[in-house]
Amino acid sequence: MAEILGLGCTHWPTLCLHNEGLTSVFKRTLEAPNVAPERKDPRNWPKELIEELGNDDGLSAANRCGERFGNDFRAIRKILDDFNPDFVLVWGDDQYENFREDVVPAFCVLGYDNEFELKPWHNGNGGKPNRWDEPGDWTLKLKGHRDAAKYLATGLIEAGIDMAYAYKPLHHPMAHAFTNTFLYLDWDRKGFPYPVMPFAVNCYGRNLIHAKGGLAHLFQPPRPETETDDPSSPHPWRCMEVGAAVAEVLAKSPYRVALIASSSWSHAFLSPKNGYLWPDHEGDRILFDAVSRADYATWKKRSLAEMEFSGQHEMLNWMCLIGAMEALDRKPVIQDYMETHILASDKCFLSFPAR
Repeated sequence: MAEILGLGCTHWPTLCLHNEGLTSVFKRTLEAPNVAPERKDPRNWPKELIEELGNDDGLSAANRCGERFGNDFRAIRKILDDFNPDFVLVWGDDQYENFREDVVPAFCVLGYDNEFELKPWHNGNGGKPNRWDEPGDWTLKLKGHRDAAKYLATGLIEAGIDMAYAYKPLHHPMAHAFTNTFLYLDWDRKGFPYPVMPFAVNCYGRNLIHAKGGLAHLFQPPRPETETDDPSSPHPWRCMEVGAAVAEVLAKSPYRVALIASSSWSHAFLSPKNGYLWPDHEGDRILFDAVSRADYATWKKRSLAEMEFSGQHEMLNWMCLIGAMEALDRKPVIQDYMETHILASDKCFLSFPAR
């Protein structure tokens, strides 16, 4: 009999670094030529930002948050272990990693082989620095669930969702939205035994190719006026529809499934509202207050333009989860909500317990 657990977390890539590296995006943005000089002037910064920097360039705040993140992921992992799913579906974004100019699907289920390995720190030069001090040849061992991916893709297509699917990667073994989720959910390195099903969402839309899914838009010349914009991301309401359809298909399945939305909330470097330097706390609070009271209609009314202005591009992953939980009539349990001015993005951890 099908049972479904909902979870929300972050895959913030900077968290892979030791705590002293957690302010690196903020510092890099201060060097970006496309950020207005007046925005870089500390005299124009909010007092909360100044206080967070403190007298040690933000290290104390980073240390506090690093410990907090570890505890949040341990708590989410315990909920996952107690549920003991047959597989874990993760909604995540692909930032010009697997999907590039050759194909950019709005949504894609990844039904990879039963067993596969990733080397997240490999760079051909001794390995990338990471908070676990793991060497470049360290291997993250995972397994997929192709049968379940086929079941889901088939069910979605029959329900009227024209779902893309893939059995092997194109350019990159797995986008960091997925890899980091599994790395962080195994914070204490006891292994991640559950089969995984990445579910890619094109969160970056118009910015994907131009900015290569990162901060490039703050450093490179603007897009020529004569160049036509790329197509947008799927709209928030559509992501909620797809999430609802996923829940409805899986509710009829024989599987115990954990559905995870993985992303931070508003990203400073994507938000013109605050000059690309700090997140849109007000925009995030609208959605946080709404989800806290299970007000999913507020989420459904959020427009793509509002989300892009707030730098909430990656929250389309969360729109899928919220659509699924609304369809199942689930209420959330908040684990943590973290606002920051200097750590790139606000973060939320929560669960929707299975019945």
